[in-house]
Amino acid sequence: MTLQERFRDWSQPIYFLGQNPTTLTGAVLTTSTALTIIAFWFYDIFLPGPPHPYIGLLIYLILPGVFVCGLILVPLGIWLRRRSLRASGDLPSVFPPVDLGLPVVRRTLEYVGVATLLNLLIIGTASYRGVEYMDSTTFCGKTCHTVMDPEYTAYQNSPHSRVACVECHIGPGAGWFVKSKLSGLRQVVAVTFHTYSRPIPSPVKYLRPARETCEQCHWPLRFTGDKFLVNTSYKDDEKNTPQIDVLLVKVGGRNWQGSVGIHGHHLADTARIRYISTDSERQIIPAVYYTDENGKTTEFLSTDTKPTKEQLDKGEHRVMDCVDCHNRPTHAFDLPENAVDKQMSTGHISPELPFIRKKAVEVLKVNYPTRDVAAQNIKEELNKFYRTNYPGIYQTRRTLVEQAGQEVANIYLRNVFPDMRLTWGAHPNNLGHNDSPGCFRCHDGSHTSAGGQTITNDCSACHNLLATGEENPKVLSDLGMK
Repeated sequence: MTLQERFRDWSQPIYFLGQNPTTLTGAVLTTSTALTIIAFWFYDIFLPGPPHPYIGLLIYLILPGVFVCGLILVPLGIWLRRRSLRASGDLPSVFPPVDLGLPVVRRTLEYVGVATLLNLLIIGTASYRGVEYMDSTTFCGKTCHTVMDPEYTAYQNSPHSRVACVECHIGPGAGWFVKSKLSGLRQVVAVTFHTYSRPIPSPVKYLRPARETCEQCHWPLRFTGDKFLVNTSYKDDEKNTPQIDVLLVKVGGRNWQGSVGIHGHHLADTARIRYISTDSERQIIPAVYYTDENGKTTEFLSTDTKPTKEQLDKGEHRVMDCVDCHNRPTHAFDLPENAVDKQMSTGHISPELPFIRKKAVEVLKVNYPTRDVAAQNIKEELNKFYRTNYPGIYQTRRTLVEQAGQEVANIYLRNVFPDMRLTWGAHPNNLGHNDSPGCFRCHDGSHTSAGGQTITNDCSACHNLLATGEENPKVLSDLGMK
């Protein structure tokens, strides 16, 4: 059989059976959706800046779905008509010929062929762009609107704001990509039926191991040496007296002495730490297992919590990695005192305004019903305070007062989201130990081995305090920093 004969035998039934409403509807849907997608692509290309999240949802997810539905209707209509004709006994044994000599038939077949190739190109590109869009920061942070607003806001104000969400939450490889999309289906259902948690909990159990994400950019054992830190806080007195702490943090890593410092002792390849936590946030750690460089493992059990065997068996058994300390590397939320101190130390809130530290913290801790009310009331309260108690300063330094009011309102807007029940301290930060247990989850002096060894809680193990709460530390003057 010649190629022409094969083509005739294949095209005649399709041409005849394709004359039905379902197939024609599918063809209309496919063609119109394809043209719409192409038009939106041009819109996306020439639109300045990232598209609105719902436009992206339409371009990359909804329209391709309609496009596929149209493609499915075409063969479905053919199959239904064939079945109907066969049931009624009207299905011809020989289909009417498709006369390629007729210009109208030839043009129709040419159109079908070109359209098929174009459809394949469109659906392939649309699928790729759909996946690409679902991996975008805009999709992750803004499509679900209120749900992810707190996390997206924190992300935008973090050191990782130029790192795409998927680089940490998914990472390379197809396996975790599939897992993330399956997890995403569950999240879509939760958002649709408003069954999601408020606030959104830290996804500690679902994060990929840090060695496959964080350590693609950061290598703990190469962050060697000590880190010099100067932290400034302020008293609640009229002068906002500064209190300066100067620390030398023993970041460590690996050097000629071997594994040293915080990174070296916690994340060395030859000395692994495992632990068991009994709560979902990994804040209660009753058991720690340390394997030294010789391969000997020591068990440290908390004498405070005194865990039972049943608790240890049911707890989460985990090998320690970066996120056990850096648990909020991107989505970090400040406490009001820390946030105000930070803005004062950078000059965004002027320390020259009397009692500004005390008053700022006070207005931040008020329980406002909405974010809009909070932003308005915070600015009004600060203006009222200086207008009433310090009219001279309010007249001569009004710009500083208004700037302070705006900055304090911004602090609230970055950290508190009443709709999501996210308020101060909702998410503990394990980096350090001033605002939450952090290091003291293990380094509390109560984790002891059967042989009498105790996990140290000596401050000098991790850092040296060169100055504590001093207004003018001598060490900064000696170093020419004051």
